[in-house]
Amino acid sequence: MKFSVPLNVAYVFSCLTYVLSPNALASNVDSDHSLKTQEARMHAKALGAALQAKLKQAIQSGGLEEGVNACHLAAEPIATALSVEGWTVGRTALKVRNPNNSPDAWEQTQLTMFAEQLAKSVELPNETGETLSSKKPLEATHFDKESNKFRYMMAIETKPVCIACHGSDISPTVKEVIDTHYPNDQATGFDIGSLRGAFTLIYTESQSTLN
Repeated sequence: MKFSVPLNVAYVFSCLTYVLSPNALASNVDSDHSLKTQEARMHAKALGAALQAKLKQAIQSGGLEEGVNACHLAAEPIATALSVEGWTVGRTALKVRNPNNSPDAWEQTQLTMFAEQLAKSVELPNETGETLSSKKPLEATHFDKESNKFRYMMAIETKPVCIACHGSDISPTVKEVIDTHYPNDQATGFDIGSLRGAFTLIYTESQSTLN
């Protein structure tokens, strides 16, 4: 005697087989990874744009000295405001101005790779200060299965506007303000097109999502 499987049962079984198959699971992971990368990129660009706007406004109103003050006061609140829905948003560098932004082991590795890549691809900046390598950001991602955390970094390239406060020839008055806020400052001596640092983001799944 032959038994026919009802269409709806066969459909459910086929769906379960698809969902539980290794290829399907890998596809789901890749899709989520891609979405998280897009979200991280959006947050990183938002942080960069907000800091740039604050810096520009401060310099226009009070010169470079006021720009340093604005960065000191605004950087952390802006990053905190963007650290929502599981994301932690910040910046790091091989040579930091704020010691709280010092890189961990994974960040240090990515920063070193970014620096090497930029050193190989530096182009003379055009009239807007944009270089060839700045048109497509250098990025790195990592998913830690043990902690269930997704990590993302985007390189920050040294632009002409950065040199006044991060270059090799900083005016004494600007240097004085920097030293006041950051007595252990390391973030000087940069050249246009070199690696200034990176945006660094961590996404942590909420307990409700995991369950």
